Amino acid sequence: MSDIVNQAVTVLNKKLSTANFDGTAKFDIEGEGCVMMNSDGAHAGDEPADVTMSADEETFRGILEGDTNPTAAFMSGKLKIDGDMGMAMKLAAVLA
Repeated sequence: MSDIVNQAVTVLNKKLSTANFDGTAKFDIEGEGCVMMNSDGAHAGDEPADVTMSADEETFRGILEGDTNPTAAFMSGKLKIDGDMGMAMKLAAVLA
């Protein structure tokens, strides 16, 4: 497992612990692996999800650190979303 995936699991678990996120989401980081998120928290994995978001490591790191707005990344084509757009919006609120 890559360092960015390990870091993401740690940071996302902190963010998800105070959020009311009731779906499943997968973040596919190009060349690094996937992070799964659900109501139980985040973990490394590649399982089916309500929504899958794909980005390169730089974009993902920016979103994770709060330097990149997920909506702006999507509008600029740096973040691709496949699946339930409503679930993606809920997750964007958690990441903000």
